[in-house]
Amino acid sequence: MRLLDLSDLPHRPIEAHGSRGFSVGAFGISADAHLIAVSLAAGGTIGRHPAAGRQLLVVLSGEAEVSGAELTVRRIGPGQAAVWEPGEVHETRSPSGMSGLIVEGDLDIGAPGEQVDPGDV
Repeated sequence: MRLLDLSDLPHRPIEAHGSRGFSVGAFGISADAHLIAVSLAAGGTIGRHPAAGRQLLVVLSGEAEVSGAELTVRRIGPGQAAVWEPGEVHETRSPSGMSGLIVEGDLDIGAPGEQVDPGDV
């Protein structure tokens, strides 16, 4: 077993799409998905851009204000997630700062309460 401290990953700042106070630390990749630790400073923004694949943002600490193609802003906190579809233009802001995890790629993400993988029976 290995333990990962996502806060200790080397992060690089991202300024594309008008982003500010945003940094990423990629720590996993498969043929179908990327695993990325993200940090948004207080007042930070991940600027509006299209999702390269289905994208899941899970808030680990702090809170985020997220919007998708419909431009409705929703606030999410620790243990909550936003899902954007491939090509969907979206934006994330954080008034007070947040850390999170992004998984992006060829993902099957069920509706709330739906079990995608029934596991061993």
